[in-house]
Amino acid sequence: MTPQPEQYDVVVLGAGPAGENVADRTRAAGLSTVIVESQLVGGECSYWACIPSKALLRPGSALAHVRALPGAKQAVNGGLDTAAVLAYRDEFTSHWHDDGQVEWLRSAGIDLVRGHGRLAGERAVLVDDERLLTARHAVAVCTGSRPALPHIPGLAEAHPWTSRDATSSAVVPPRLAVVGGGVVAVEMAAAWRSLGSEVTVLARGGRLLGRMESFAGELVAEGLREAGVDVRFHTEVTALHRDGPVTLTLGGDGELVADQVLYATGRLPRTDDIGMESIGLSPGNWLDVDDSCLVKTVQGGWLYAVGDVNHRNLLTHQGKYQARIAGAAIVARARGEQPDTSVRWGEYAASADTAGPPQVVFTEPEAAAVGLTLDAAERAGLRVRAIDYELGQVSGASLYTDGYQGRARIVLDLERRVVVGATFVGPAVAELLHSATVAVVGEVPIDRLWHAVPAFPTISEVWLRLLETCRDSG
Repeated sequence: MTPQPEQYDVVVLGAGPAGENVADRTRAAGLSTVIVESQLVGGECSYWACIPSKALLRPGSALAHVRALPGAKQAVNGGLDTAAVLAYRDEFTSHWHDDGQVEWLRSAGIDLVRGHGRLAGERAVLVDDERLLTARHAVAVCTGSRPALPHIPGLAEAHPWTSRDATSSAVVPPRLAVVGGGVVAVEMAAAWRSLGSEVTVLARGGRLLGRMESFAGELVAEGLREAGVDVRFHTEVTALHRDGPVTLTLGGDGELVADQVLYATGRLPRTDDIGMESIGLSPGNWLDVDDSCLVKTVQGGWLYAVGDVNHRNLLTHQGKYQARIAGAAIVARARGEQPDTSVRWGEYAASADTAGPPQVVFTEPEAAAVGLTLDAAERAGLRVRAIDYELGQVSGASLYTDGYQGRARIVLDLERRVVVGATFVGPAVAELLHSATVAVVGEVPIDRLWHAVPAFPTISEVWLRLLETCRDSG
């Protein structure tokens, strides 16, 4: 028997950061909004990704900085207090309870329905086969992504960690094997090494952080090795066997025994069981959207896909950015307006999430980047030049910590004389990133950037040095 429909203006499927922000925008504009969530309100970022991972990484980073600073390092005795670090992490995840997030939804006037939601035809979501929610104006799919696991003999029986396990474990594995070379792999290798694990990173390719400038991966690998991580390149796992510990068979290079293995080998969309077939789409696929996050292949202008699920960029801050755009578009269309998504920097066009949005890798050293790498810019047909500078030569950096080492690069579009990419690697460089993002997204001419004077003596003085190098070299 079909449940009696409960009608809203907007139905949001998924209560992660993207879903919460879509709902906030539509409800604030006066549209009745309900959000459906089968797990914790707040989603991956709050409980299993950004927040817990940074809580695990920050104590080790702080200790490394203190140990490199004369006068402060003499005050340090011993290593991290593991129990205190894990407790710190647990506090930031609210001990995996979502009471605070639920209260925020209530205060914002957003209804919450707990359960597994599935699309049930046009403008309809069925929750646990018990409640039918219908939308006058829009359904927003904000279901995120999940870890991708390869098909390898023995993998399922080995019960590997995924990113969720790696950020939430209450136990430090004596020996941890990390399969992968991306952000999750290097961050979790750094975190668990700082807590005492013997960590081995197994990367199939010849570098880490393959989407960043090559020097970023090189310096992060060097930092991991200095911390005691065994980093191996061109290494493929062909089979696993668990008999207490896990034995990993390595193609052409023997075996590795670990107490736990983390697979950090990519992400897949959470669209395999959300009723995609009811609207003529294939389950398990990414959803292709326009710049307002409206799904292109669904007629009627009612289905949106926001955040990881549309595969434009798998970063929390970009999902929130898309949510602000989508929310504005939903509201405009509900009012009978036709939002102009052709305006490049308009209110309804998510134009800043396709060409290298800002990202930080919170290892030691940190790696931060925005925009295009040199290779990507050249592949895009731009006439560009890279301007590099050693961060250790900047006064603020040398004062920050003894023996500061790092590197900065901007990628200059020689035709338009604007910065189209920037990468920084070194201790505490994350705070340099927003200035670079403003320069790249705002397309600020370098002749104008010359007048944006960085404070002395800060690490941001590297901007002056980069622009001087650019000017002096023509």
